[in-house]
Parts: sequence; C-alpha cells; structure tokens
Amino acid sequence: MLDHGGSLANARQLFPGAPEPWIDLSTGINPHSYPFFDLPQAALTLLPERSRIAELCAVAAQAYGAPSGANIVAAPGTQILLPLAMRLADPGRAVILGPTYAEHARAAALAGHQVVETSRIEDLSAADLAVVVNPNNPDGRVLEPGLLLELAATLRGRDGLLVVDEAFMDVGPAGASLAGDADQDGLIVLKSFGKFFGLAGLRLGFALASWPIVQRLEGELGPWAVSGPALEYGLKALADQGWRSAMQKLLEQEAALLDALLARHGITVNGGTPLFRFVEHQDAALIFHRLGAEGILVRRFERLPNCLRFGLPAGEVERGRLDKALTEWREKRDEAP
Repeated sequence: MLDHGGSLANARQLFPGAPEPWIDLSTGINPHSYPFFDLPQAALTLLPERSRIAELCAVAAQAYGAPSGANIVAAPGTQILLPLAMRLADPGRAVILGPTYAEHARAAALAGHQVVETSRIEDLSAADLAVVVNPNNPDGRVLEPGLLLELAATLRGRDGLLVVDEAFMDVGPAGASLAGDADQDGLIVLKSFGKFFGLAGLRLGFALASWPIVQRLEGELGPWAVSGPALEYGLKALADQGWRSAMQKLLEQEAALLDALLARHGITVNGGTPLFRFVEHQDAALIFHRLGAEGILVRRFERLPNCLRFGLPAGEVERGRLDKALTEWREKRDEAP
C-alpha cells in the first residue's frame, strides 16, 4: 500500500471488514472516463496498421502541441517507456527531482544508472540523466518551461538527457508544457493518456522527442506496440477538444469541492492538481486507517508519513461517504483522552 495507489486487492486484505463498494481515491485517474463507444471489429481481429499508428501520432501532436507526429512515439502506457527512455543515456549519474513517483528511480537503476534524488533543481545540471515530473506527483509542483529548457540545453552540451514526465499536464497550467520543444536533442517529454481520459486500463502513452530518439524508441518497442482498441480510443478522444475543455473545467470545480470538504474537517490542502489533492497532517496515518475501515482508499507514502494524496470522488455520493468517514474520524479523535 506504500509503493503505488490503485490496488483494491491489497486494500481488501488490509481492511477485510470494510464496506463495499470501495471508493478508490488512491490514484490520480479521472473518475469521469471518456465515453465508451462501439469498436470496429477490425480493432480486435487485425494487427494494427502502421498508417493507423502514424495517424494517432499526428492527432496526438495536434492535441499536445508537439511539432509533428514524427516527433511522437505511441506505446502501451508511459510505464513501459520509462526504462526505454532511461537507457538512452549511457550508464552514469541519474538525478531525479523529488520526492516524486518511485518508478523513475527504479527504471533508472535498471538502466544501470547510479540514482540520486534531490529537492534542488540546480543539482540536476551535473547529471548524465535528469528526471523531472511536471506537474509533480504527489505535490503538484510546477516548474517554468524556461527553467527546464535551460536545464535541457546544459545537459545537451554534455551529451546528457532530460526526461520530463508530463503525466498530469492535461490539467496543468496553460503554457507550462514542453511539448512544443520536444524536437530538441537531449529532451524527452512523456505523456499519459489514461489519467486525464479516465481510461488507465487501456494502456496508452506517448514519448515526444527528436527524430533520432523517436527512431530508437520505436526500434525498442517493435511493431504493434499499441493495441487496436487503444488506437481507436486515442484517435477519437484526443481529437475531441470539446470534451477535453469541458472536462478540464469540471475537474477544477470538483477539486474545489474536495478542498472545501477537507477544510471542514481541519485538513488543509498543500498542493496537487485538479486530479488529486496533496495534504500534510499530523494524523495522516490515523486518517488513512479510518478511511480504509470505511472502504475509502487514499494514497499514503513511506517516506512522507505525514502526507496523504486524495484523488477526486466521483460525484455527490462518494463525497458524502468521504464526509461521513472524516466526521467519524474527528469524533473518535475528540473522544480520545
């Protein structure tokens, strides 16, 4: 329960008497998924055509603001891209701006790097491989694109590599993405599809980079890396600007409702994005267990014991259960001697 969110099987083992259905607030996945639609039969029965993948990359380039579809690699989720991206830099010193998502450090170590985590961005300029999550997970910190481009130029001059994971940039500040600069050497920008579109099980993600890096990543992935269903959903959802704009507004509204709910119980939001809220509280462990006993899973952290991350409840019913569970936690706390 400390490494990742999203495992209800582990939650049921930890809280065997919790009521069902569980409310999973342990991930940053949109609770309002892109509308389901009927897939063409060929999406399930035929191997994906390269031309169809090229079409997906072109649509993704337009949606994300990348220079062109030729600067994009489609993959079955960004998770599988992490070790491939880390191997593009010769084994050396990998510096990760943290605290952040643990898989970057694991992937860098698997690629043969000596991994160091730092909270100071200036420490990244001496790295062979630098990794920044922007907006950051779990605290939502956002770095200015100019600062990151300056870092990329510094690393490029030393044959280094900067990996910027923009998994939550769909709900990030306007103008903060490096997608438009992804054709520069020594820079890789990662994009998650499943989080914002609420389709994490589809497994679709993208790497945005210069053409030489794109060629290397495509060679590592091999043919048919993206499934037919993922292609169809990616093509339709990424081109649906109306849905994307409306969803961004809805998520901002629901994040504000969650902030207000938490504030009523004396829990202050210290950061996050419209897809998750980051809090620090001296009773974080007690809150986690109280909510778990009520069938509500939130994200806790081994290295940040006083911190929790709350994903968005999917509407009034789930917010009501969360409100009730937090009320019970406060009542029990106040009754304690």
